Amino acid sequence: MKKTLIAATAMMTVMGSASFAETIGASIARFDDNFLTVMRNGMVDYADGLEDVELQVEDAQDDVAKQLDQINNFIASGVDAIIVNAVDTSATQAMTQAAASAGVPLVYVNRQPINVDTLPDDQAFVASNEIESGTLAAFEACKLARAQGLAAGADAYILMGQLSNQAAVQRTKDVDDVIGMDMCNFINIIDRQTAEWSRNEAQDQMTNWMSSGEPFDIVFANNDEMAIGAIQAMKANGMSMEDVIVVGVDATQDALVAMQAGDLDATVFQDAFGQGEGSVDAALALARGEEVDQKVYIPFQLVTPENVDEFLDEN
Repeated sequence: MKKTLIAATAMMTVMGSASFAETIGASIARFDDNFLTVMRNGMVDYADGLEDVELQVEDAQDDVAKQLDQINNFIASGVDAIIVNAVDTSATQAMTQAAASAGVPLVYVNRQPINVDTLPDDQAFVASNEIESGTLAAFEACKLARAQGLAAGADAYILMGQLSNQAAVQRTKDVDDVIGMDMCNFINIIDRQTAEWSRNEAQDQMTNWMSSGEPFDIVFANNDEMAIGAIQAMKANGMSMEDVIVVGVDATQDALVAMQAGDLDATVFQDAFGQGEGSVDAALALARGEEVDQKVYIPFQLVTPENVDEFLDEN
């Protein structure tokens, strides 16, 4: 009889502890994006180190409908909170409404939802302020151009990310705002095209631009992958990287290697691990009924050849 009581007590203890386990569902826009992969790994590693926390991560494969289905499936399975890295930042109202109607806390991470200023109390946004990212990169390009004696006039191209993404829109606006300043208004934008955040598409676009034979001095890229694609195209065309200024955003490992090789002039560190961890913390806090700032910003930092060593072990 005593053994039976002990066994029953042990079973109740196990069941009791299991009932307190918290499950988070996470839908990531695409698994084949380098930066988002680092962010996702940061989320997974951080959650693995927490007691009684389970993180379920799904790949939305750049499909808005698939992402909404994933959110609805998370809700149906009874998760305690949801994290969303939005495929299309202009189409987040339905996701917000689905989670709010079900009473499931939701945290947007990295990509700012269009309804960020009207999120319900149990929803939040964790990222870095994109006004900083494009501004830091563009202003550094302006300073480098002036230092190289181009203040009388410099021509530039802009490689934009997916236009359905708030970060691409804001980073491009940041460039426009910087070159609208008195000290940088010598920069003329020849053309701007989207390369969908993709290295390959950026390489193709840069090749097309060079085929026109029009000289240029600066390439502004909304992210490092596109900056690297542009660099590959220029080098394949026999262009010396000393003759052009190239800036990106994210400070990915590949970008830092390109910087050490003298190909990339500047990038901006976006803390992928910090955003991933911050989104998990926010999701757990909301699930527990705790107060969370609705906008949690993790600072960007300018990366140049002078301080690149400080970021080699980050993203």
